[in-house]
Amino acid sequence: MIFTWQLFAQTVIAGVSIGVLYALMALGITFIYSIVRMINWAMGEFYMIGSYLQYLLVVYLFGPGLWYVALPLSALAVFLIGTVIEPILIKPMFGAAIERKDDYATVVTIALLLLLRNLATGLAGPYQRTPGSNLPTIMLGPLPQSGARFAAFVCGLAAIALFYLLLKKTWFGMALRAAAQSRLGVQTAGVDVLRLDQAAFGIGVALAGIAGALLAPVFFVFPTDGIVTTVKGFEIIVIGGLGSIPGALVGGILLGLVESLGAAFISSPYQNVYGFLLVLLILVIRPSGLFGERARLA
Repeated sequence: MIFTWQLFAQTVIAGVSIGVLYALMALGITFIYSIVRMINWAMGEFYMIGSYLQYLLVVYLFGPGLWYVALPLSALAVFLIGTVIEPILIKPMFGAAIERKDDYATVVTIALLLLLRNLATGLAGPYQRTPGSNLPTIMLGPLPQSGARFAAFVCGLAAIALFYLLLKKTWFGMALRAAAQSRLGVQTAGVDVLRLDQAAFGIGVALAGIAGALLAPVFFVFPTDGIVTTVKGFEIIVIGGLGSIPGALVGGILLGLVESLGAAFISSPYQNVYGFLLVLLILVIRPSGLFGERARLA
């Protein structure tokens, strides 16, 4: 393909836009890991739940013109689902009888993944759906951009900003950051760390739900629509560093840029390959990721 600065600018904008939405998924994964000390392998299914909730609210209740009203409701519903699931499936991990906590978390979340995916298939069928969008194409200078994709990008940035403010500007956020540093220290200070785990799990899966809801009009909604985004999320936490929230954001943007530029100027069928090549390069240069933690306190 012939290189032009206009095409390059358009490709960079597209890469940053999708990278921010990838980062939402990675933020959810790394945030749960930082607080609860576990990898949630079912994150893609919470993305899927968010996309289905957005579809149902837009199609059957609000209409495409009020998609922004459906968005926080979808996120809230996913948060509530997460806070209900966590005490049932995740909290027992911290019981005295559980010795291999990582193995327990892996088995339980993979079982949850299969349950939610098959439940969605049974209830909605394997069909692809879309809530649609009436947002017009917008112009960024001379460059046209999909209205739905641009709105997803802006709302994704807003969600990340709210998440940042929650962590940095509130007492609850301070407690979460303290728990990420030392669970024992938080307990010594009189904070109920298991309640923090429940809230952190709900917030983490809600971030994935927001990504699913935002991308529902951009991509199709179907029972396995979270698979690709989950893979991207894990690629990002390898790039940025597991447990690093800034790394999740930087890694998401880097992954989006590499995939978009590779698809535009090398070959689009290999778009996903470029992301894996970036992961391999980062592992060779810095195995802990760009912002990876070198040590972790108990």
